[in-house]
Amino acid sequence: MFSLFKRKKPGPHEPAADDASAALPQAAPVEPAESAEPPMEPVFPVEPAGSVEPPVESAAKAAATAKATEAVVQDAVVEPAQVPAAPGAKTSWLSRLKQGLSRTGQSLGGLFVGVKVDESLFDDLETALIMADAGVEATEKLLAALRVRVRKDRLDDAAAVRAALRDILADHLAPLEKPFPLGQFVPLVVMIAGVNGAGKTTSIGKLANTFQRQGASVLLAAGDTFRAAAREQLVAWGARNNVTVISQDGGDAAAVAFDAVNAGRARQADVVMIDTAGRLPTQLHLMEELKKIRRVIGKADSAAPHEVLLVIDGNTGQNVLSQIRAFDAAVNLTGLVVTKLDGTAKGGTLAAVAAGSQGVRPIPVYWIGVGEGLDDLQPFVARDFAAALVGE
Repeated sequence: MFSLFKRKKPGPHEPAADDASAALPQAAPVEPAESAEPPMEPVFPVEPAGSVEPPVESAAKAAATAKATEAVVQDAVVEPAQVPAAPGAKTSWLSRLKQGLSRTGQSLGGLFVGVKVDESLFDDLETALIMADAGVEATEKLLAALRVRVRKDRLDDAAAVRAALRDILADHLAPLEKPFPLGQFVPLVVMIAGVNGAGKTTSIGKLANTFQRQGASVLLAAGDTFRAAAREQLVAWGARNNVTVISQDGGDAAAVAFDAVNAGRARQADVVMIDTAGRLPTQLHLMEELKKIRRVIGKADSAAPHEVLLVIDGNTGQNVLSQIRAFDAAVNLTGLVVTKLDGTAKGGTLAAVAAGSQGVRPIPVYWIGVGEGLDDLQPFVARDFAAALVGE
């Protein structure tokens, strides 16, 4: 049985939310992580964050901690909501995805209407794919495979060529499709990075909801200590999902991450998600801070972080490749979350990622988002994505 925990009511020392965060759902009480400065008051015993060295506990102390934790859990059990998928949810999601990628779908799909299968069609496809941000490498690879298929199967109908392109694109994107390893580690420690404005904190809130629907208990860590109201935004998502947030007002991000991993282990949480400050790859001092957070997480749990995700804006185009390359070099990414595929995005960038364009690795895409709703972040499925790209 998975459990959620009641949160501690805010004390008089809690700062009031600013005007920007007032519009958000009422913030849940925050359980600050301990640190050298300023002091934090977690509900569960957590080792101080003033030192980055992992705590050394005796067997007796560990047993006592486990017993105390069990006692609190028994006193504060709340069953996570099991929300069944609504009828037609799959169809609804595909419709939203096609609408989100309609810019490219209309551009590519329109090329197959009332045309002959000749060199002119391939020239138009080449232009459309490059304009969709697929990049030169991916475009050449896709069209070479399509030419082979057309000759081999003797395709002379535009609709058949369109279906062949869809299948070739799906095969091309297939290496990016990978299920998220929920339950592989307990707790599964997930470090999440991204530039400001990509939708990083919002994605964390949506993922917390997704994991709870799958029966997992979640703990969040507000490690974005640079952006104004970032902490309050994550706390609001915690309140919305009834999830505890480990936070420290103006504290060290690495210390918060360290405390969160220890708290997750003590509380037997299934997932610990650590928000980090948004930054540009060119901000070298902030990228160094990101490396530090990863090192400190490793001191709290030698196998952690188990997943390092980069949230990218689907409207960014080929600039996404430079972001992926820089963050991968800094923290060794394990997965991507693509957001804002909501009508203006071209979508072809993932074809460039799969092709290894500009020196990027074909890093798995765990989720893609097409809107602001809780259900608008869904697992990446190569065939569905390919069908939306070609306008089917």
